[in-house]
Amino acid sequence: MRTVHVFKTTVKRKKEIKKLRSSLNKLVNKNGCWNFDLEDCDNILRIETQNLSALAISTLLKKNGFYCEELE
Repeated sequence: MRTVHVFKTTVKRKKEIKKLRSSLNKLVNKNGCWNFDLEDCDNILRIETQNLSALAISTLLKKNGFYCEELE
């Protein structure tokens, strides 16, 4: 079953997305996809995946120096 996680982040630039790209690709593997909406005031990160917890995603961003909070 696929799940969509939506997060508010402090990622603001394409350069920052490039920094995260490799780690996010490894995290979602081939079973998912992700994208940022930097036009949104909350700099939204959407991840569609199977078997991936919101905690794993937010931990990855926090380890890279970004704020990340799941939205409901």
